[in-house]
Amino acid sequence: MSLNALSTATAGLAATQAAINVVSQNVANAGTVGYVKRTLSSVATGTSNSGVASGSVTRIFNTAALKQLRQETAGAAYTSTNSTAVAQLDALYGTPGSSTALDGTLNTFTESLQELSANPTSSAARSTVLGNAATLAGQINSIASSVQDLRTGVEAQLGTDTSSASTLLSNIASLNTKIQNTTDSASLADLQDQRDQTINSLSSYMDVQTSAQSDGSVSVTTQSGIMLVDRGSAASLSFDGRGTLNANSSSSADPRSVGTITATTPGGAKIDLGTSGILRSGSLASELNLRDNVLPQAQRQLDDLAAGLASALTDKTVTGTVVNGAATIDLTGIQAGNSITIPVTAANGSVRNVTLVASNAATAAVDPSQTDDSSGLAQTFDISGGPSNYASALQAALTALSTRATATGYKNVPTLTASGTSATITITGSGGSSVTAASANITVPTSASDFSSGYPQLALFTDGSSNALYTGSQDSGSQLTGFAQRITINTALKANTSALTASSTTNSTASGSRAQSLYTALTSTQQTFSSSSGIGGVSAPYNSTVVGFAQDIISAQGSAATTASSLDNTQQTALSTAQSRFSSGAGVNIDEEMSNLVALQTAYGANARVLTAARDMLNQLLQI
Repeated sequence: MSLNALSTATAGLAATQAAINVVSQNVANAGTVGYVKRTLSSVATGTSNSGVASGSVTRIFNTAALKQLRQETAGAAYTSTNSTAVAQLDALYGTPGSSTALDGTLNTFTESLQELSANPTSSAARSTVLGNAATLAGQINSIASSVQDLRTGVEAQLGTDTSSASTLLSNIASLNTKIQNTTDSASLADLQDQRDQTINSLSSYMDVQTSAQSDGSVSVTTQSGIMLVDRGSAASLSFDGRGTLNANSSSSADPRSVGTITATTPGGAKIDLGTSGILRSGSLASELNLRDNVLPQAQRQLDDLAAGLASALTDKTVTGTVVNGAATIDLTGIQAGNSITIPVTAANGSVRNVTLVASNAATAAVDPSQTDDSSGLAQTFDISGGPSNYASALQAALTALSTRATATGYKNVPTLTASGTSATITITGSGGSSVTAASANITVPTSASDFSSGYPQLALFTDGSSNALYTGSQDSGSQLTGFAQRITINTALKANTSALTASSTTNSTASGSRAQSLYTALTSTQQTFSSSSGIGGVSAPYNSTVVGFAQDIISAQGSAATTASSLDNTQQTALSTAQSRFSSGAGVNIDEEMSNLVALQTAYGANARVLTAARDMLNQLLQI
């Protein structure tokens, strides 16, 4: 027998044994998370490929399926985080229509006003009104505080998730280094499994993509292109959390009053991953969106509801008279925080609202989102000089507004002038600008304890422990922001409940007319709510009764929770499909492995028989 046959059979036994070991490893790890099926390729050796040797261990998987799995993992983490938080937010408002839900509490309060109007002499009815009002204010306080608790929880979770993601990045870089320095194919496959599983875990925190390098390492970047891992080097992530958040905590504040995610590269450069658009999916992106957009808008809706409750009972609306593109309006009694809204038509036909907010300080820019129209232009004007100076104060505000708008690139900036020698002011458009209307909200009571300044207005709800009148003032920051946490019952009214039913400023005889007027103001009179609340769209102010606005808030939150849940269910299905697709190519199929094992056992037996025959022949030769 040729010695080549003996050599080939011996090599075949060794190669077959190695292949059997790989099959055994596959079967043993069939249920191991992250394990990728492996195969051993044989390599021909010797003259005319007369021999065989074990090749390298190769991992079998679909690269496209792995990429999709990571994308769906990030998407599922995003929708799951969002759905959970939005469901918690929706639960704060209670079951729509129930007596303990926000709309139920508001209805109970308005019904008590109606009952008081029918029984104005009843002290019990007056007490019931105040009791129900206090319950309503307390519920709004509680919901708004819970919204900020949710934000604080998200802020804390951002810190935890950022730390976990940073650890994963470091682990990926470390595995890259080990892979670069490993020559044994079996050990290399184990390291590659670990690295892929680590990247998969990272994808639940952020949307990442990988790029294979010639030395066996991979580079990891965000989908937006930020480098996180380059071979053996990884960026470190940190989060400068701010602890407990409140209604004024904002990523756009100067200075920033919430935490952000900072990536520090090995070279020392710092990249703000909290900037909008850098992280597009994963739990971190969802948490940033919840903290900076979803929950602040819920706070704004509650602030607008609280402001609507207070101002609907204290404010009157004054409408100007328009003649030839100029509006004349009486601002008698205007207080700091009250505003004038002036729709202006430009030469090209576009319409933009100009909002001028009364103030006791020099003119200053106002964030339009704090007004009824977040897409308009807003500025304060100084009323401290009295009615005789209103015109000059308004002109100074209009000039400053025009200069600022032009400098920031606004198109078709309105050109307006103010004139007048008393509280009656005329606003005129020029240069192609035409004033089409003018209206102002004016708070009638001059203080929370002023029950005789005018009927039917009454300060039933006030601002905080100082019992301040709510006017929407901008003088010490926005009075609107966080008002939902501060709205309370007028303590002066508690001490003088007869004001609820006084017939007039000079007649204290009980009458149901004021209670009926308050009821009408909340249930029938249309109020203007800011487009920043997101109710009714974000492009224009929204008109509704206070009761209707509360119902719309609850409906919007319920709809958002349903939509978020539906999106999450869809995304979880997509993730399950991606996992199945990847597993079908990378997972271990026991039946297939058993079939391979039978074939290898047959080959092993064939090689063994060759060696047995050779042994027998040698024994015979030795016996001759």
